[in-house]
Amino acid sequence: MSLSPPFKPPVHGWLVLDKPLGLTSTQALGRARKLLGGKKAGHGGTLDPLASGVLPLAFGEATKVIPYVMDGDKEYLFTVCWGQQRTTDDAEGEVMASSDCLPTEKEIREVLPRFVGEVDQTPPTFSAIKVGGQRAYDLARAGKPPEMQPRKVRIDALELLGCPAPDRADFRLKCGKGTYVRSLGRDLALELGAFGYIGALRRVKSGPFGLESAISLEKLEELSHNEAALTALLGVGAALDDIPGLTLTASEAQRLRTGQSLLIRPDQLALKDAPLVVARHQGTLVALVEAVGGVFRVLRGFTF
Repeated sequence: MSLSPPFKPPVHGWLVLDKPLGLTSTQALGRARKLLGGKKAGHGGTLDPLASGVLPLAFGEATKVIPYVMDGDKEYLFTVCWGQQRTTDDAEGEVMASSDCLPTEKEIREVLPRFVGEVDQTPPTFSAIKVGGQRAYDLARAGKPPEMQPRKVRIDALELLGCPAPDRADFRLKCGKGTYVRSLGRDLALELGAFGYIGALRRVKSGPFGLESAISLEKLEELSHNEAALTALLGVGAALDDIPGLTLTASEAQRLRTGQSLLIRPDQLALKDAPLVVARHQGTLVALVEAVGGVFRVLRGFTF
């Protein structure tokens, strides 16, 4: 008689991975998923293979929150290398053009304010943006680079940290969703009458998650050997700490779980203008709701 494999409970929560260089976000997710054993998983925002740092990974019910994490603000540390323009706008690409122009620290500081605020940015040709139903990087690799259209992005802060060498400069960037650091490095160089590409890129914050809560794959593997990998998981609600909360009674929780709306009580009127509200019962996530026409309407329900 064959024995059934031991039951493994579903895995729910967030793993904040400090992604190493050389892996795609999908590859990093695959390795973490194997160690944690989760069946349903996704990542909250892509990092290129040549970028490291904060990569939020969602498991189980946390995957329902991915869009809200991807919409969050980001923070990066990056290095621009002057003197060359490359096909991918980073060190991976082929050299398209060269220049002897090496901007000075003074010149760099003078142009930075032009890149802060809501600015037009043209994404790199080698990017995951779809053009005519195909990924831009697939078209570019096939020798048919698409014409990328500029779009508005929000840059909250751009700081020059220093110039460790005449041909390099280090920066800190705080920005909204959809900002391409590779495009920023390229455009910054062109504004200075030079060429440039991203030589190093590290994300230090993504939405509510920072490096202080991140774990390396090596550490996760070490924990898995001791059957303790799940201790690295943060709760599903860890991504929602900055969102206003609604405390439910047992009957209200049951209504939301069945997809019904709740009337907004007088003591809850302060939440009616919030774009998103987290509803909990006895500390357990029940749903993400929005206030519409005097009721709380379910946007996402959770099942644990």
